[in-house]
Amino acid sequence: MKKLYKIIAGVTLMIAPLAQSFAQYSPLCGSNDRFHDYVFKPAPTPTSNIVYGYNVKYDGTGDTLKLDVYKPVGDVATNRPLVIIAHGGSFIAGSKTGTDVVPLAKSFAEMGYVTASIEYRLGISNLATGPDSADAGAAVIRATHDGRAAVRYFRKNARVGGNTYGIDTNHIYFVGVSAGGFIALHLAYLNQLSDFPNYIDTTGVTVGTTTGQPGIHGGLEGLSGNPGYPSNVNAIINICGAIADTNMMHTGNIPVLSFHGNMDNTVPYGYAEIFLAGTFPLIKVYGSSMVNRRATHLGIPNCMETWLGQDHVPETTKPAYYDSTITISRTWLEHFTCGTALNCNYTQPLGVNEISKNVDFNIYPNPANTYSTIELSAFTGKSVNIELYDALGRRIVNVENYKADKYMIDRNNMPTGIYFIKIASEGKNYCKKLIFE
Repeated sequence: MKKLYKIIAGVTLMIAPLAQSFAQYSPLCGSNDRFHDYVFKPAPTPTSNIVYGYNVKYDGTGDTLKLDVYKPVGDVATNRPLVIIAHGGSFIAGSKTGTDVVPLAKSFAEMGYVTASIEYRLGISNLATGPDSADAGAAVIRATHDGRAAVRYFRKNARVGGNTYGIDTNHIYFVGVSAGGFIALHLAYLNQLSDFPNYIDTTGVTVGTTTGQPGIHGGLEGLSGNPGYPSNVNAIINICGAIADTNMMHTGNIPVLSFHGNMDNTVPYGYAEIFLAGTFPLIKVYGSSMVNRRATHLGIPNCMETWLGQDHVPETTKPAYYDSTITISRTWLEHFTCGTALNCNYTQPLGVNEISKNVDFNIYPNPANTYSTIELSAFTGKSVNIELYDALGRRIVNVENYKADKYMIDRNNMPTGIYFIKIASEGKNYCKKLIFE
C-alpha cells in the first residue's frame, strides 16, 4: 500500500491556462453542494434500453442503438447538466451495463447530473483473419458517429420531445473509458473532413483500395440518427483512450481531462502501435500524454493525471484509483458547470478545506489494515471534534467534545482507499490523510 500511496501522491499533472469557456453557468449551482458532493441518495436505478438511433454494422446488418439513463433520486429540477458515458472493450466487446461505466454513471447522478450510459456498434471487419488499420479506423468512426447521435438525441428530446429527462442542453459532457475514450477524443477533435485518415471512406466513394466501408457514411456526423441537431459537448473526460492523430486538435477546441497509466499495455500512454487482443498490430495512435501535450501547446484547457506504474483502467478494480478519478472529475465538471476555480490536483473533500498548520498530530500506523490511532497530545487539556471523511467528502465518523491523548479509528467495513481525518479545536481545523489498505 505504501507503493500505492506514492503512486497517487506522484500524480503527474499537465494544465494549460484555463480561460473559462462558457459565459452561461447552470442555474442549479450553489445549492445544497450539488455537483460537489453526493447529495442525491440512494444510487439511482436506470431507465434502460432507450432507443436513440440505428445504423449499419461492420458486416452490413442493422443495429438498433440503445442507452440507459440515470437521474438523481428525489430531484425535482428540470434543467440539469448531462454526462454521457461510453464503455470500453476494444470495439469488439463491452456493455453499457459494464463495471467500467455503471459506477461512474451512478456517482455523477448522485452529484446531481443526469447521466446516460450508451451502447454503440461493435465489431471489426476481418477479425478472424487479421484486421488492418482501415478495419480498425472504421470501427472508431462508427462508434464516434453513434456517440454524436446520442448527443443529438438528448438535444432533440429537449427541443421537441418534451425534455423527458430534464436536461440543460447548454451543459453536456462526454466521458469515455478505454475504447470509449477513443470515442470521446474523436467526438471532440475530429471536426474537419480533411483530418480523416486517407484509408477511411465516409462518402461511399472508392478511395484507393477501400470501397464503401459499411456503416461509416455521412461525413463527420454520420447517419446514426437525430439529424439536424448539434453534437458538440462542453468538455470531455478521457480515461485510458487515444486518438488517431493529435494534429486533429486545433486552437479553441473542446477542453479535455485525461487519466492514464504510464505502464498501460492495452492503449499506449504515449505514441505507439496498438494491438487488438494483444495479437493483431493495428495502427499507431497517440495516447493521453500526447493528447495533453498537444492541448497544452494549443492552449486548450486540459488536465491530466498519470497513474504511475499502472496498467490499463486501474480505477475499475482499485478503489483508491476510482476515488481519484471521481474526485478530480468532480472538480473538472464543476468548473465548466458553475465557473468554480479549476484545480487539477486530487483535492481534499468537502468539509476539510480550511486547514491550519500551526498544530501537528500523528496517525499510526498509516497506511493501516484494521485500525489506526490518532495521537492528540498536541491538544492536551482541550476538547476536540474528530471527523473521518472518505475521498468524496462523505463523513464516516463524527466524535464531538473528545478529551484524551489518543483516539482509535476502527476500520470496521470501510473499503480500501484514501480517507481524511479532520480535527477541529477552538475554531481551527487540522487535516491529515489516512490510508486503509
